[in-house]
Amino acid sequence: MTSSKRVQDRSKFKRVHDLEIAAEKHKVMSKILHMFEILKGEPENIVPLRNLDKHRKQINLPKPNKFSDFLRKAPKLFEIYKDSRGIIWCGMTPKAEELVKEEEEIIEKNGAQSAEYVTRMLMMAADKRLRLDKVAHFRRDLGFPMDFRKNWVHNYPDNFKVVQPFKPFDDTEYLELVSWNPNWAITELEKTVLGVIEGQDCSDHVPGLLSLPFPLKFPATYKKLYRDGGKIAHFQKREYLSPYADGSGLQPGYLEFDKRAVAIMHELLSFSIEKRLVTDILTHFRPEFNMPQKLMRLLLKHCGIFYVSDRGRRFSAFLNEAYDRSELIQKHPLVVWRENVLSHVGFRGKKKKIETSVDISDLDEKDLFGSDSEDDDDHHIEVQLGREETMHSLDGASDIGESEMDVEGYSICNWG
Repeated sequence: MTSSKRVQDRSKFKRVHDLEIAAEKHKVMSKILHMFEILKGEPENIVPLRNLDKHRKQINLPKPNKFSDFLRKAPKLFEIYKDSRGIIWCGMTPKAEELVKEEEEIIEKNGAQSAEYVTRMLMMAADKRLRLDKVAHFRRDLGFPMDFRKNWVHNYPDNFKVVQPFKPFDDTEYLELVSWNPNWAITELEKTVLGVIEGQDCSDHVPGLLSLPFPLKFPATYKKLYRDGGKIAHFQKREYLSPYADGSGLQPGYLEFDKRAVAIMHELLSFSIEKRLVTDILTHFRPEFNMPQKLMRLLLKHCGIFYVSDRGRRFSAFLNEAYDRSELIQKHPLVVWRENVLSHVGFRGKKKKIETSVDISDLDEKDLFGSDSEDDDDHHIEVQLGREETMHSLDGASDIGESEMDVEGYSICNWG
């Protein structure tokens, strides 16, 4: 796979400022969702602040960043208080609990669509089966509930089933296709270009060769040379095998093989809620979907179709056509919900004191978030709910980093 440094070198001259903003929003939202899930898994939906230290890697909050600093940036979602024993606890505010319940309702309402996308992934897979733990990586991207592996996968027995085909030598669980649905063997690009509407009968459809060009949207700073223009035109005109057709006969290194891989990635990104996936997820499925080993190179090469952001700990691939600047053109209900959650991140106003079960005069005078270690958090009682922030400009993608920033109305401050 292309090295991290090489990816950054190749992408820095093709930065899409607006999609870097979208990547930064996702970075913040990911931390909030992780916190919601941690608290939902705890009795009473509360947890001692010091116990959050074991979730650092999951939330991507490396030391010396403190959870107390992290939580104070969303006082409308998380609350901190000290009990009579001097233990600092973290929990969700009533507003956060309301939002979590709303998310669960949205996921349940859109379960059939998520099941369709999983089925279509199985239809694209070479063996018509995928490892269950790999599919679980799509949980947030396709809108699966938290009990995806335990309960949800068993709710659609007409579509797929959980099997252990290599037992007793291997106990690994797989999700296997139960029945082929020709109505679903049509790519999202075909639906758009050919005008296939929802519910239209396509039961006689047989996937095969396609000659549909991919929508292109190049970065504003991209300078298309004459030789590049010829290569792009040649690539767009070349026929390719549908992701739902048998691609076992294609050989790596040939243009037909690469173009079908582009079509598969285009389809997977089209399935995702935000039309964005962590590149690690795509690379995990190279064998199952018969995609090339150097998948990142292919993503970077076709920068008119995809955009790779190196923002955060893991790279993300965007589907260019799905975005108008930093906003999705068509928003899934979960995207709308996530934007609502982000609107509650950030703070303004004055300092307020946390409700405690002990007298304030008995406590140390240190600021709640000024300690040098997580263990010292037990000595603090104040959360700063507001101060006017000095926001850095977003003149270039390189400016979007660990510094404080204001992204289109959201106060996003040093989330790590």
